[in-house]
Amino acid sequence: MADRQEIITRHTLAWLLLVNIAVLAPLHDKMTHWTLAICAICFVWRVGIFSAKVARPPRYLVTLLALASAATLVLVTSQIGMLNGLINLLILGYALKYIEMRDRRDVRAVVMVGFFLIAITFIEKQSLSFTLQLTLVATLNLAVLLSLYRENEAMMHTAKRASQLLLQSVPLALLLFIVLPRLPPLWLVPNANNATTGLSDTVSLGDINQLTRSPALAFRVSFDNEPPQHQQRYWRALVMEHYDGKSWTPSAAIKQLEANPSQAKAAQRQRPVGQALQYQVIAEPSHQHWLFGLDLAYSPSDGVINLPDGRLYAISSVEQQYQYSVASYTEASLDSQLSEAQIQGNLQLPARSNPKTLALAERFKQSYPDPQQRMAAMMRYFNESPYYYTLQPPPVGPQQIDDFLFENQAGFCVHYASALAFMARQTGIPARLVTGYQGGEWNQSAQYLSVYQYMAHAWVEAWLPNHGWTRFDPTAMIAPERVEQGFDAFFNPADSYLQERPFSSLRLRQYPLLNQLRLSIASIDYYWSKWVLGFDNQRQQQLLKRLLGDVDSTKLAILIICTMALIGVAIAYSVGLLQFQRQPDRLKAGFDAITALLAKKGLPRETDEPPQRYAQRVATHLPTLAVPLQRYIDCYMALKYQPHSPSERQALQQQITRYRWQLRLAILSLDSRQATR
Repeated sequence: MADRQEIITRHTLAWLLLVNIAVLAPLHDKMTHWTLAICAICFVWRVGIFSAKVARPPRYLVTLLALASAATLVLVTSQIGMLNGLINLLILGYALKYIEMRDRRDVRAVVMVGFFLIAITFIEKQSLSFTLQLTLVATLNLAVLLSLYRENEAMMHTAKRASQLLLQSVPLALLLFIVLPRLPPLWLVPNANNATTGLSDTVSLGDINQLTRSPALAFRVSFDNEPPQHQQRYWRALVMEHYDGKSWTPSAAIKQLEANPSQAKAAQRQRPVGQALQYQVIAEPSHQHWLFGLDLAYSPSDGVINLPDGRLYAISSVEQQYQYSVASYTEASLDSQLSEAQIQGNLQLPARSNPKTLALAERFKQSYPDPQQRMAAMMRYFNESPYYYTLQPPPVGPQQIDDFLFENQAGFCVHYASALAFMARQTGIPARLVTGYQGGEWNQSAQYLSVYQYMAHAWVEAWLPNHGWTRFDPTAMIAPERVEQGFDAFFNPADSYLQERPFSSLRLRQYPLLNQLRLSIASIDYYWSKWVLGFDNQRQQQLLKRLLGDVDSTKLAILIICTMALIGVAIAYSVGLLQFQRQPDRLKAGFDAITALLAKKGLPRETDEPPQRYAQRVATHLPTLAVPLQRYIDCYMALKYQPHSPSERQALQQQITRYRWQLRLAILSLDSRQATR
C-alpha cells in the first residue's frame, strides 16, 4: 500500500487538469497532428481518472505509446525540423507522464517539465500579451506544486499564494536582467523549419498580391525627428536583378555574398556622407535575413550587413523581434558608376520574350534618346493609357508582359513594375525590381510608425548617368492615392487584408474611441519591444553607467551583494524569520488615552486592574460618566477578546471610535465644570 503522504489528492488533481491545457495551448502550432491527438487522449483519460470512471493505464501501455510516438517523430522530423521534433518529443513525454502519475514525485516531475515547456514557448513568442499569458500559466503551474503541501486550502488561496511567490522572484529576475551579459539569441538553436512570412526572394506577377490579405505587423519605426511624408516612405527590402520571363530573383553575385557573411562584410558599402534621417526599426519575426530601410539606408548595428545593392541584411535570420538602428541619406546616390558586368546583368532579358512589349520599348527609344526623358515618357504612358489597378488581376500566359500590357490592362504593383523594368532594359537603360513596403500607420501618442504586411509594394530602380540608381514607381501614375495616402485610401480593407480576419483589431479603425484604445494597447506593446526585448549590450552598459558611473567588476559585485541582501531580508520577513517592531495597538492606545484623562481627575488605573472593575470604580466616584464609560468598556472588551467576522469587527471599530470621543467630551466637560467651581 502506498504511503499516505505520497498519495495525490483530488485538490492537486483538479489543479493538474487546469494546468495541462494552460501549458500546452500556447504550443499548439508546434504540435503535429499525432502529438495533438495523443495529448487530447491523455487529457480525456485523466478526466476519466479524476471522475473515477476509468483506471490508471498500465505502465506497459504508456511505454508502448511513448516508443510509437518517438518512432513517428523520427520519421517526420525531416519535414517539421529538428527543433520542432524535439519540442514534440518533450510535449509527448509531458502528456504521457500526465496520465501515468502515481505519487507526488511524479507530480513534481510534471511541474518541472511544465516550466520547461513554458520557457520553450518564449523561443518565438515574446510579445507583452504572450508574456502576461505565460506568467499566468507559470502561476498556475506553481499552484500545482503548492497544492501538494496545502491539501485543505481553497483553490483561490492557493492561486493567491502562488502569485505572491512569483512576485517575490521579480526583484531577483530584474537584477539578473540588468547585470547579466546578453546571451546569444535563441535563433541559434536548430532550424525549426517554420514557414516564411512576408516578402520572398522570388517574385512573380501577383505574388505581392497575396500579402495584401495579411494584416500582420511587419515592423515598427521610431524617428529621432519628424517622420517623412507618406509618399516618401519606400521601405526597401529586396533587389531583383534577374528575370527569366516568369520570376524576378536577386543576382548571383548578391546570393553569393548572402551565403558567405564574412565575404559580405568585406564587400559592404561605406557609410554615405551628408545629412541623415536617423531612426530605429523593430522587425517582427520573418525567418528571413532581409531588413528594411529608407533610401539610402546604412545601419551601424552589430549583426547587420550593408550590402552593395543598397539593402540591409541580417547575419542571422530574424526568428525573434529584432531591433536595429538606421541612418538614411536621402540625398545620396547609389552606384554612380557601374561595372560592365553590372550593366549587362541589369540589361538581361529572356530570349523570344514579349515581342509586343519589345516593339513598344523600341518606339520609346527612338522618340526619346535621353535616358531620363525616356523613363519619364514611359511613366506617362501608364498614366495616359487605360490601365486599371486591382487586387484581383486576370491571369497571364507565357508572354506575361504582353498579356498584361496589351490584353488585360489590369494589374497590381508587380505587374506595372515588371513591365517598366522590361521596357527600360530593352531600350538600353539598366533597370531592376525592388520589393519592400510603402507607407505606414502613424501612432501619434507613442510617436512611432507601424508597417503591416498588406503594405507590401514593388517598384523599379533605373540606372541613369550622373544620378545612379533612381526610383520609378508606375503605381503612382495609375493609383496615386495608394502612394500619397496609403493602401486604405485606394482599396477597401474589408475586401483585402480584413476579408479573412473577422476579429482583427484593425477593424476598430472606423470607431474613433475604440481605435484610440487599440493604438494605446499597441503603444504599450511597442515600449515592451523597445525597452525589454531590445535591451541589448549597448542599452545595458548605458543603464549600468547611469547607476554606477564607471562600470567595473567591484561595483557590479557590490550592486549584486546589496540587492541580494535586500531580497533576502524581504523574504525572511515575509516568512516570519525576521520581525520588526510592530505598529502600536490602536485599540489599546485609545484605552490608555482615556485612563490618562481619568488619572488627571484623580482616578488612575491600578496596575493589572481589569477594565470592567476600573469602570465600576470610576462610576462610583463620577456617576455622570457611568453610562458612556461602561458603553465604551463593553465595546473595548468585545473587540479585544471575542472573535468576529470581518464585517462585524468593522462595525465594532466604528462604534468604539464614536464611544471614545463621546466619553472624552464627557470627561473634558466634567473638568470644565470643576474649573468653574
